[in-house]
Amino acid sequence: MDEMARSQRFESQLDPAVERFLSSLRFDWRLLGDDVEGSLAHVAMLRRQGILPEDIAERIQAALQEIRREWQAGTLEPKRAWEDVHMNVEGRLHEKIGPEAGYLHTARSRNDQVAVDMHLYMRREGAALRQELLELLRALLRTAEKSQGIIMPGYTHLQPAQPILMAHYWLAYAAMFQRDVGRLDDWARRVDVSPLGAGALAGTPYPTNPDFTRQALGFSALYENSLDAVSDRDFLLEFLAWASLFMVHVSRLSEELVLWSSQEFGYLTMGDRYSTGSSIMPQKKNPDVAELLRGKSGRVFGHLMGLLTVMKGLPLAYHTDMQEDKEAVFDVVDTVHGVLSVLPGLLDSLTFHPDVTYQNAQQHYTNATDLADRLAQAGMPFRQAHHRVGRLVHDLYQRGYRGFHEVPRDVWNSVAQDIPYEWLQALTPEQLIAARQQPFATAPEAVARQLSALRAWLSANA
Repeated sequence: MDEMARSQRFESQLDPAVERFLSSLRFDWRLLGDDVEGSLAHVAMLRRQGILPEDIAERIQAALQEIRREWQAGTLEPKRAWEDVHMNVEGRLHEKIGPEAGYLHTARSRNDQVAVDMHLYMRREGAALRQELLELLRALLRTAEKSQGIIMPGYTHLQPAQPILMAHYWLAYAAMFQRDVGRLDDWARRVDVSPLGAGALAGTPYPTNPDFTRQALGFSALYENSLDAVSDRDFLLEFLAWASLFMVHVSRLSEELVLWSSQEFGYLTMGDRYSTGSSIMPQKKNPDVAELLRGKSGRVFGHLMGLLTVMKGLPLAYHTDMQEDKEAVFDVVDTVHGVLSVLPGLLDSLTFHPDVTYQNAQQHYTNATDLADRLAQAGMPFRQAHHRVGRLVHDLYQRGYRGFHEVPRDVWNSVAQDIPYEWLQALTPEQLIAARQQPFATAPEAVARQLSALRAWLSANA
């Protein structure tokens, strides 16, 4: 290890294997821009407080900006001897201005330094993910609008239950992702807190001004306790929990797409740009994108469980165990960005098959509940009506009929003398859907209002 990063407390250098084991450069290099931003604010504060002479502060600030430009241009190479991104910034600064680079770390610890870097990084990534989430919601809105007139069976227990509009289905997923936006907004307030100035754990004896750096970095609040400031990883755990719930929604949606695009369902076809073939079977068109979207959820859940396990037994304040937070968080950030980069396009690529969905909405007695309701409205206790229709469905299945619409009058009169055959004329999918007029229900007017509400929400949250 370079002498700059190795204290004179030790008589020997680190074992090379230990040096490789401790190094975080392979994953924390992405924080260099955030590290420079935090360092610039820190130097400005030292200069303002009279802790650092103006001429030295100016040289440090100018060199830090050069380092950031080199990193952005891709010309700055990390040096493993400098252990992590923070020491690489200071080491490169030393190459540029000499021993004066050592002033950069005055009144600061790597503990509050890495904490502020992660707050800056997560604040930026959270804002970017929010914009991508809004694009997903716009894609769901377009999909719902495109399928507004399509009738399909809704399901419980993966069994056909009652007819609904397909747009109603997409709007249910939109509601899930709207909640994801709300949770992300709520989380963002807890990220927008500055730990800079907390030092290693107890603050610093220098006459610093943490509120100055807070304002310089655009944070809305300052940690109230220095121990908490350097040891808090709640904001990262909360992000992983948010991402896990988001991926539950993605996985459920993806499962629907896999099922509905199968030959057995045949409700929709995915665009060729979002489908793949088989290495051996030339006839195959596989929903690999949807399957991988579904599978990525396990990766995200695993990182949440991993970091929870790392943090659960740590006493205050900082421990190197916490270095494990970065790989987990960075991988989840990349995974969610990847998901949001393809899911809107996949939705836009869908072609629907309304004849198939309508046929299935007619079959399997999806209007049985409404027939029981008719009996109840005519005076029969609902539970008795439920049993009566259940027996009727059983008898008709035994005779080979898959829906009330298939049953001829003479057969009906032989098994349901107590129920007028004419009632069946009021049990079409269109009529059943139209009868459900509650604001959150599936009637065309209700769905139109839900679409309008989503448009307004997207406009307000853009």
